[in-house]
Amino acid sequence: MMAHEEQAVLPRGTAVAGPARPAPADPCARPRRHRRWLPPLLVALLLAQMAAAMVTTAVRQTPTIDEPVYVATATDYLREHRLRYNPEHPPLGKLLIAAGVAVADPVYDPSYTGTQGDVGRHLLYESGNDPWRLMLWARLPVIALTLLFGLVVLAFARELTGTAGGLVALALYAFSPDVIAHGSLATLDVPAAGFVLTSAWLTWRARRRPQVYLPLAGAALGAAVATKMSALPAVPVLMALAAVSVLARTRREEPLPESGEEGAGRWRAAVSPVRGRWRALLPGPGGPRRAMVRALVGAAGVGLAALAVVWVSYLAVDPRLRFAPAEAVPALHGLRGRVVDLLPVPPAYRAGMRVQFGLEKYPWQGYLFGRLYTGSLWYYLPAALLVKTPLGLQALGAAGAVTAVALRRLRPAAPYLLLPPLVLLAVAMTGARDFGTRYALFVPVFLAVAAACVLRSRRRWAGLAAGALVLFAAVSSLRTFPYYLPYANEAFGGPARTHVLLHDSNVDWGQDLGRLADRLRQRYPGERVWLVYKGSGVPSYYGIHADDPRKVPAERVHGLLVVSDSAAAKARGRLAELIDSSRQVDEVGHSITLYRR
Repeated sequence: MMAHEEQAVLPRGTAVAGPARPAPADPCARPRRHRRWLPPLLVALLLAQMAAAMVTTAVRQTPTIDEPVYVATATDYLREHRLRYNPEHPPLGKLLIAAGVAVADPVYDPSYTGTQGDVGRHLLYESGNDPWRLMLWARLPVIALTLLFGLVVLAFARELTGTAGGLVALALYAFSPDVIAHGSLATLDVPAAGFVLTSAWLTWRARRRPQVYLPLAGAALGAAVATKMSALPAVPVLMALAAVSVLARTRREEPLPESGEEGAGRWRAAVSPVRGRWRALLPGPGGPRRAMVRALVGAAGVGLAALAVVWVSYLAVDPRLRFAPAEAVPALHGLRGRVVDLLPVPPAYRAGMRVQFGLEKYPWQGYLFGRLYTGSLWYYLPAALLVKTPLGLQALGAAGAVTAVALRRLRPAAPYLLLPPLVLLAVAMTGARDFGTRYALFVPVFLAVAAACVLRSRRRWAGLAAGALVLFAAVSSLRTFPYYLPYANEAFGGPARTHVLLHDSNVDWGQDLGRLADRLRQRYPGERVWLVYKGSGVPSYYGIHADDPRKVPAERVHGLLVVSDSAAAKARGRLAELIDSSRQVDEVGHSITLYRR
């Protein structure tokens, strides 16, 4: 009879007046247990949908323009351990890609000569390899790294704003079309942006434990600049923020100089942000000097750790650091050349910087809002970001940035959130290559974290507005599936209209050659095809047998005229006349248009 009764265990000596009564059940106990499981479940769901979107995209897309170069270079690292191809980008990102290439185990001919683009096409299409399988394995490490950076977004935002803010930031990141598009490719843009974010987060954490987090921040910063040289402007920014973190930690840990409430009151007044001076950071003679020395040591430690990662990435390819470039490296004169020669980096890194500066001198063509131009426009990247960033992320990110600056309790974090992307964007805006938002991919990544700051405002409507905007961004992203690369937000007409506003990697990077082959087999079997394709793929491998319409008289061009939208954006002369005298009948992936002649 007593089997279901519970005996209360009481301290010795306690008088028992009668039979113990069971404690009343807590009606909130089970919901609280459920609430503890809810955030991890939401995190898992958000990352799972992002993984599904990226893997689906990776499986269906043919190689983009840059991917064959990176995959071939990664294969050369694995098989030959030499620094020969693609010096304009450091090795770390390609070493990550090499982890997938090693599983694919492709046939590779190290004696093949040609440009890095030629070597990439030879590896994929002329060596007996399956390009679908090889590209999938090459893309998987980048996909995994993109998901890990999602956890960094979550952790950074959660530390600033709590669990709800972390989930908001992760949702915006996980549904960002640009992040999904480039995170599913064997390219370097997402790894570089993610490593910069990781370094900023670790530098922020160093305000509490600089000895632990500053070396890690330096390693993450080194990983960024060992992946893409465009991350170099972040080095002085994060070194300065490292010094700020050390000063903040020093200020918190110093003891009160006098005993008693009166002395404590005078000390607090001295270090008040309003009335105190920077000399009050440390008590006693020489205090400010010690503080500044610690700050400089912390900043220098971050720089040295970053430099060490750069050297290790090159040594991992070839311990003897032999550099025999397959293509000529341009000379660099003047002040830039002297600065590059003085940098304490491997010779191949300096050669890569010369290549990058040489590319900046080339008169590239750009395309923005229907205008084709030669050179670059300083406002190109901000304009392209307005088109390709979901409206929900734009609104929440801007509001979060303002909140971080306006709220006193968030203001210390504002430089860590805002300075790295602003400096990187300012430098990128001076570049000569207006090719796409992938040059500013760090903007949506940092914006997702900044957006969470909205939840720290005490406005009653803040939570509801944030939830609505996150849902809007998620729906916008899901509607573009699986065509993430040509995404444009609703204010600019969606993905179907991107090609009339932007070109190149914003919309058409050669990714839909396989889909074009399927469309031609299904809807247009046996028809004569004329093709102007912009990409690194080989059409004949996918069963597309077509001629170039620009090489014959216009009157001979009859049948289907197939044109990549990036080529159509730049069309002049013969190609423009052919398009104007044809009738549009179909499109593939919002990146290739089919005309009837």
